[in-house]
Amino acid sequence: MGTFAVIDTETTWRDDVMSIGIVTADSKSFLPKDKRYYVLTPFKDHGGMYSNALYAGGILPDLEGPRQSVIEDMICFLDSLGIADIFAYNAVFDLHHLPELRDYFWYDIMKLAAYRQFNGKIPPTADTYSTGKLKRGYGVEAIYRMLSGNHDYREIHNALTDAADELDIMRMLGIGIGRYSAAKIV
Repeated sequence: MGTFAVIDTETTWRDDVMSIGIVTADSKSFLPKDKRYYVLTPFKDHGGMYSNALYAGGILPDLEGPRQSVIEDMICFLDSLGIADIFAYNAVFDLHHLPELRDYFWYDIMKLAAYRQFNGKIPPTADTYSTGKLKRGYGVEAIYRMLSGNHDYREIHNALTDAADELDIMRMLGIGIGRYSAAKIV
């Protein structure tokens, strides 16, 4: 695995995908290499909890169009880079919303970030199950704050910036890419 992708989606009130962010990264350094941002029509106009973040900070999509065009472009992008592995925080959610990408290998960042045996920054006083998993407070925002020490961090809920933040979580965990085999979902 030389290059992998981190994907995030944002959905409408009706649970349709309205945006997709992809950040590709080197599997050794976990540094970003490339990115793509998609806004899906007509869903972007259907409203959602994070509709106001679609163009946050002046971020413009690489492609704004119907789902079929977006999916075709996304697959071409991933395949052109030889990417077979996709990571996401709560990957089951993103895979459910992107069934067209089920032929890729999917890994859930949360399956490592929320466990004491993988995340050395989980405080000894944290409430965990006997498996070592946090009972609460293991969303992107809480884990990012825990790992970075930046207690002012706020998730923007723009699919592209969120994908970049999820890559940061992977880098801050400091776990080699091979250990994510424990987080494979497909």
